[in-house]
Amino acid sequence: MRHGKKVNHLGRTDSHRKAMLANMATSLIKHKRITTTLAKAKALRQYVEPLITKSKNDTTHSRRTVFAYLKDKDAVTILFREISEKVATRPGGYTRIIKMENRLGDNAEMAFVELVDYNEVYGATAKTEKKSTRRRGSSKKKAVESVEAPIEAAEEVNAEEAETTEEAPSTEEKKD
Repeated sequence: MRHGKKVNHLGRTDSHRKAMLANMATSLIKHKRITTTLAKAKALRQYVEPLITKSKNDTTHSRRTVFAYLKDKDAVTILFREISEKVATRPGGYTRIIKMENRLGDNAEMAFVELVDYNEVYGATAKTEKKSTRRRGSSKKKAVESVEAPIEAAEEVNAEEAETTEEAPSTEEKKD
């Protein structure tokens, strides 16, 4: 049984799978878009996204760590110079998998894997505002806002009362 084993072995030995994923990641970084099978595309996404995240922090340690995975100086240079600048504000989800028609020879499910920020088809996307997180502690903001609203309403009522009290003596003086 495969309890808790999440790695897709792709029908290969460990060394072959690591070499294949390193080569595919290098090709993706250099060409920004590659075509492969759907299973390999999903495995590649899990392999390359942590490397792109690591490239946001341009230190010697992160470069050496990424080089240990990719084993290609050119790809590491492109990753740290070009790609890390484009994805600097993106909090993850750097790759997109687009399904294609099945392959003619063996009817395998095929897919494009591409870097999201390098797609010309979808054009320049507008920057979205930061989404609010859905956590338990977020109710504090709502509580503060709900407390501030009655305070503001009370201040408005006090201001109206002050205006009426100022007007009241002036009307009485006119009657006398």
